[in-house]
Amino acid sequence: MPTHALVWFKRDLRTADHAPLAAATACDRATAVFIIEPEWLASAEFAPQHLAFALACLAPLRAALAERGVPLRVATGPALDVLAQLQRETGATQLYSHEETGAGWTYARDLAVAAWCRSQGLPWQEWPQTGVVRRLTTRTGWAGRWAARMGAAQAVLPAAPAQAGQQPPGPALAPALTDGSVPTLPSLSLPAPRQPLPAAGEAAAQAALQQFLAGGGRSYRRALSSPLTAEAGCSRLSAHLAFGTLSMRQVHQATVAAISAARGRGDGALAYGLQGFASRLRWHCHFMQKLEDEPAIEHRNFARAYDGLRPGDVAGGGPPLDDAAQARLEAWCRGRTGFPMVDACMRSLNATGWLNFRMRAMLVSFAAYHLWLHWREPGLHLARQFLDFEPGIHWSQMQMQSGTTGINTLRIYSPAKQAQEHDPSGEFVRRWVPEFGTPDYPLPIVDERAALKFAKDTMYGLRRQDEARTEADAVQARHGSRKSGLPPSPKPAAGRRKPAKAAPETASPQLDLFS
Repeated sequence: MPTHALVWFKRDLRTADHAPLAAATACDRATAVFIIEPEWLASAEFAPQHLAFALACLAPLRAALAERGVPLRVATGPALDVLAQLQRETGATQLYSHEETGAGWTYARDLAVAAWCRSQGLPWQEWPQTGVVRRLTTRTGWAGRWAARMGAAQAVLPAAPAQAGQQPPGPALAPALTDGSVPTLPSLSLPAPRQPLPAAGEAAAQAALQQFLAGGGRSYRRALSSPLTAEAGCSRLSAHLAFGTLSMRQVHQATVAAISAARGRGDGALAYGLQGFASRLRWHCHFMQKLEDEPAIEHRNFARAYDGLRPGDVAGGGPPLDDAAQARLEAWCRGRTGFPMVDACMRSLNATGWLNFRMRAMLVSFAAYHLWLHWREPGLHLARQFLDFEPGIHWSQMQMQSGTTGINTLRIYSPAKQAQEHDPSGEFVRRWVPEFGTPDYPLPIVDERAALKFAKDTMYGLRRQDEARTEADAVQARHGSRKSGLPPSPKPAAGRRKPAKAAPETASPQLDLFS
């Protein structure tokens, strides 16, 4: 019986190291599809630049697939409706895709698609594309599994035909699906992105990777903390990883090879910089695994002892934002808090869609402790600004930086100290807050000393309670890292445990995940 594979592209917009696509080449026919889902466009974390970047990735992807005889249909509609229609039109005999650890709407959608596939007798095979492990029962040994997966051979496609018009090996064309057009933002009634987009697509991703590995990563460890140097000194691969124009395995293996090559030619500085980058790749999937294991953390606290603690924690039974809290949130979102380093970072992010990790952490810390806001609403604003929004990392980090995991040291950043250390000449602040020092710049919206005293007294007081300490142990057991390959998360000592001291200026290496 002839086989026809339907390859469902999601956040994996590439041809290299693409296991579902490689498997489809063994079938008689193959058709690829990318679906613009209404649930995505309506989600609270969506912004037009997310779709604009995805669409920009589709043109080169379509061309690369066409060289291999695989047409790409770009469809708009609920995934279940689109897949059902394509299955009827093509007679597809199997559905192939990568696993996805995404926002809650993607989880619900995948459950519905799985049920439909069972009802139709349509086999749906999914492959992992990160180090995230489905249906994981224990974190013990997870790091070893990550290393094995990242070290495995990449999925390889047959070579494209050398001459135009030559029939490629593998699947034949599906003529009825070769003329689908790619929608535009105006056709979907969406505004143009406010932020400039970086070069998109698989070739652009490979070029960025090679530039970083060939020498751009030499100053990585020194450059990543300051917003002045991180823009050029970091890899800038985060959006490519979020949209899958590169696989994590490609980046890991290329980095390992580049470190070895740098050592071989005596370039210790480059090897040292790339080693720092390689260590952070491991933490990327560690945080995504948390959302895979517990999807509810997108909306509610890891540790339920913190439920209702701050205004805006509706999922935790707390009050919604009152007028005063809403005003603090809006000032933070606009970069009008009266704290110049905070405002400069927010305005830079709002304008460009990217910010280095330390400054991201400072923004979240400021919202959580200075402004005493629950992480959900600030997290949605940041998700809409980050072109590289990755749900698993994002919501884990929002909670970690807000102190609601129960297991991590409270990280309370001093904006003044961050400015002194990472913008000592005031260049970054002047660039983004030109009215600083004039009557047009607002006064601080909170008294910093009083706000932090209240936050510390409240958080440490809660952490002393038996219920909170017991729950922290449970969170550590379920989500904490293990010693096999990854540094462990801070864990309370046995017996009468004192709360960990705040570490406002300590940036653990595992936290620089978005660079």
